[in-house]
Amino acid sequence: MRYEKDFLHLQLTEPTVLSLGKFDGLHRGHELLMKAVLEKTKTGLKAAVFTFDIPPNGTGAMQQVITTNEEKQQLFMECGTDYLIECPFTKEIMQMEAERFIQEVVTRLCVKWMVVGTDFRFGHQRRGDFHMLQEYAKAYGYQVQVVSKIRHNGRDISSTYIREALANGRIELANELLGYPYFIQGTVIHGNRVGRTIGFPTINILPLPQKLLPPLGVYLSAVRLDGKRYKGITNIGKKPTIEGYNPIGAETYIYDFTGDVYDKTAKIELLHFERPEVKFEGIEQLKRQLENDIAAGAAYFARHSQVAGE
Repeated sequence: MRYEKDFLHLQLTEPTVLSLGKFDGLHRGHELLMKAVLEKTKTGLKAAVFTFDIPPNGTGAMQQVITTNEEKQQLFMECGTDYLIECPFTKEIMQMEAERFIQEVVTRLCVKWMVVGTDFRFGHQRRGDFHMLQEYAKAYGYQVQVVSKIRHNGRDISSTYIREALANGRIELANELLGYPYFIQGTVIHGNRVGRTIGFPTINILPLPQKLLPPLGVYLSAVRLDGKRYKGITNIGKKPTIEGYNPIGAETYIYDFTGDVYDKTAKIELLHFERPEVKFEGIEQLKRQLENDIAAGAAYFARHSQVAGE
């Protein structure tokens, strides 16, 4: 997959089928878009996706996202995208009129087909929509396919719906809406080694600041390392029992695993919320709770064999 960030200086020469959107979470609704895109590639077109870099919110702070830019790249690569254009949300882009946006996209990305959802908006003050794309299709030499929303329990599947599920710790619901387990991906770093000293070695990942996290607590998880999938139990939190400053991290005990994985990339998939994070009176009380958590996790995996390690 070719990854591009400099949209305004980009010029593709291969004819493309293009989908446009925020794609936060790359959920089941987005999956329909990508299926339509990939179907068009059978005619010889290259699959291209146009999305925006994560912009600051109205206060200048970083927006929280279900999937970071790095995680999004991985997902698009896995689903067969040829080009991922991640456009910075600059003032020039924000103020670009909708018709000019169409012209720039079609010209720079050699677009022959566009595949969009019914809620896609673009251009200055979000004046453009799929109706405008259809209106200008003949003039700019492309065709448009509009994909309707899919629904779950009477609601459109959307990033907003998934955010609500995550905020409420409803991991199973979030995973159902996504079509895959919500995950945190990153490089394994050195921790404070407390788990190792009490007989429960763990791996540690620090999520990026823009990563939207569920409530702090203990989750049953699956861990992908070196092409293999293991059962695990993950604490997302600040390790309140451990003295000193501890940033919010994802600390995972992996069942039936030994090995040095420092500096390797790990993907932690959350499967079930077990309990909130708690500050214990001391290490011994923490150890007893970890024993209980690990036993509860083993019972869960015995009941849900489909999430067993591969």
